[in-house]
Amino acid sequence: MNERTARDWDKGIRKIGDARLHPDGRLVDYTTGMTTYVDQTSPPVAALEAELHPRFLTLVERETIADLRRQNKSLREIGRRLGRPASTIKRELDNHRSRDGSYRPYAAHRSWVGSRARPKGSKLALPGPLREYIAGKLEVHWSPEQICHSLVKEFPNDESMRVSTETIYQAIYVQARGGLRRVIADALRTGRTRRKPHRHPDQRTPRFTDPMVMISDRPAEVEDRAVPGHWEGDLIVGTGSQSAIVTLVERTTRYVMLGHLPAGHTAEEVRDVLVPLIGTLPAHLRGSLTWDQGSEMAAHKQFTIATDVPVYFCDPHSPWQRGSNENTNGLLRQYFPKGTDLSVYGPEDLEHVAQELNGRPRKTLGWNTPAERLRDLLTTT
Repeated sequence: MNERTARDWDKGIRKIGDARLHPDGRLVDYTTGMTTYVDQTSPPVAALEAELHPRFLTLVERETIADLRRQNKSLREIGRRLGRPASTIKRELDNHRSRDGSYRPYAAHRSWVGSRARPKGSKLALPGPLREYIAGKLEVHWSPEQICHSLVKEFPNDESMRVSTETIYQAIYVQARGGLRRVIADALRTGRTRRKPHRHPDQRTPRFTDPMVMISDRPAEVEDRAVPGHWEGDLIVGTGSQSAIVTLVERTTRYVMLGHLPAGHTAEEVRDVLVPLIGTLPAHLRGSLTWDQGSEMAAHKQFTIATDVPVYFCDPHSPWQRGSNENTNGLLRQYFPKGTDLSVYGPEDLEHVAQELNGRPRKTLGWNTPAERLRDLLTTT
């Protein structure tokens, strides 16, 4: 027979047509990729006798626990004999006591095997308010984590409007378990429809050679984000490096401002965009600007003279020193993918994108939005 068939039998998996029935009740059709569940009132024998990972208690160990408890052995003593933490023994006894308070190893093992698999469908498999809410937020480029926490804020008393971040990702990445349309996957910032391992991004190459004030000379109040009004800046560049967008992020509120550079990004052009952009802010929100060592900031002294805002430059190969801005640039690439001609977007388009970003709840802000935080600063000062 085929080796896979033998392995399936050993695991208690039965083949039914083009599908395989797993001991936990999952019926997987390998032709269509669909997964359904078969109601099983009790775990099959194969599941009870299956060889488990060493981290799981075996039936023999459960029998030993029952025997030692009848001898009035302590949890620590039982744990030492089994090579298990005492907390594992306590959790086992607490979770699998019968109605009369006694611990029965065979009943405990059957109960545990039955609870391992969770034969229930995805919360997003059927249409309803929860799925509609999630689909709507994905269409305006909210992340699954933002959606998860915003549900708690918007529906504090409705337990049916709850879903984990992982469930949303599974609904998108695993079509067989999802109820969201496949095209919704395009709303993810990465544009991917399947998971991929995290990789370290390539570091930027420094190009600025003129004298500059380094980030090590930046006041300590900027580093701890305690005082608002300190900004991080950078450019995202379009096709052929012909067009660009200035991106500014306030370190305390994560508020985003965008500047339009449709025809180039020389030092003079960047200066002429930055000066009026910073000029729209009240004086107490013009503390400093942190930039990388790109040649577009060659006119930083002229910018400082015009705005009274000092510019601090990051160390070479250190993008994390302006991490808020790096993160924001990643978000902006969802709207302006690499290779896009940025000159086709006008100031109104940039303002719309900035409003969307400033209207998203942020984990680092306690799931408030940057717009709300900036509004609070403006109304309290």
